[in-house]
Amino acid sequence: MHPRLLKTFLAVARSRNITRAAEVVNLAQSSVSDQILALEAELGAALFTRAKSGLELTPAGLALKPIAEDLLRLDGEARAAVQAAVGSTSGHLTIGALETIASARLAPWLPGFQAGHPDITVRMKVAGSGALLRQLEDGDIDVAFCFDRRDFAKGASDKHFARRTIAAEPLVLVAAPGQGSVPGDLAALGELQFVATEPGCIYRHMFDTAFAEAGAAAPRLANEVGSIGAIARLVAAGAGLALVPRLAVTDALARGDIVEMRWPGQMRTAPLVMIWRRRRVQLPALKQLLTAARDTLVPALQPAKAGSGLESSNRSKALFANNP
Repeated sequence: MHPRLLKTFLAVARSRNITRAAEVVNLAQSSVSDQILALEAELGAALFTRAKSGLELTPAGLALKPIAEDLLRLDGEARAAVQAAVGSTSGHLTIGALETIASARLAPWLPGFQAGHPDITVRMKVAGSGALLRQLEDGDIDVAFCFDRRDFAKGASDKHFARRTIAAEPLVLVAAPGQGSVPGDLAALGELQFVATEPGCIYRHMFDTAFAEAGAAAPRLANEVGSIGAIARLVAAGAGLALVPRLAVTDALARGDIVEMRWPGQMRTAPLVMIWRRRRVQLPALKQLLTAARDTLVPALQPAKAGSGLESSNRSKALFANNP
């Protein structure tokens, strides 16, 4: 059974849809169907059956799924072991990241990394937190850069993943220029209108948690949007306030499109983490990237400006506990 066929089989098994699986493995739908037929012919059994809710695994497919996952993991470990044995540091890596982390942190950093490691080719995929975890499970990316949260990657998948916190990114309360002062307590602040991302997004989780942990009622939302850039523009237009990671709105703050307001109480931070699959032998190229990211990806945090309402990172309270 060729690893390529197993990877396609798992994509179909998880998405239960040929079209979505084709997007995951970057193949035409016809190629996905052909590969499933080839695998079924090789094994002599049907792996899927059609149902109203989508494709379902047959008993044969259910039996194959955990073994296919193990075989693909062993395939990756075998390649890593061989590369380590011959002392090769070259290779191809695929990074996954949230859009704001990709643009604000990785885009300025990657050219320097690649200049120092010309034998490593790096691709980058942008997705949401849930999609990044699925791509790690499927082997479509080698490492994910995202904000950590307590309910992210729980259960059995934790045994397969390692993670490292590389920064504590401050959250900032932003408003349109001329907004004036904001209330001095969270309960009163929650009476104002806010703009936030949609439920399920990591940024929305940060927003909801910041008020919930303080015992304050959830604020009224003027808009729910799927883009931090759109949030910044809506805030600039006077639609409401927003609570977002500073790295996501640095340019808008610098231009004066929006202004930072004092957050009542202790400012919160969100841990920026990189997550990768555990292996007995790690890909040498990935080890190089993880080490470089740990040491050089995030610049030293500057002291908070007087009156900004921000505290230094070592005094800020983390919004989410760091997972060991």
